[in-house]
Amino acid sequence: MRESQTEQQEQQVTMCMNALDFTQDWDTWRGTLKEAITTARGMGISDEEIKDMAVRLGDFLAEKICPATKEEELIKEIWSTADPDERRVLAGVFFRMLQ
Repeated sequence: MRESQTEQQEQQVTMCMNALDFTQDWDTWRGTLKEAITTARGMGISDEEIKDMAVRLGDFLAEKICPATKEEELIKEIWSTADPDERRVLAGVFFRMLQ
């Protein structure tokens, strides 16, 4: 018997969320990113290079991870709508938020 489309969608969302389970909690995610920035700076990586990495991470998340909340859906929609220059600006805003 075939699963209903709703059940399949629910399974897909669960699989996506389990891919990066620490994204389920904003404070944990934010803390992880702060640590990553501190570590990168300690390794001599410039803020501009960190922002470039943030853009690549944003692209990965938008492509591979399913949003778990309405807020994440909005962020994903904004990211997906933005052109490369705008994504860099967004990454810079997130970078400043984490400092």
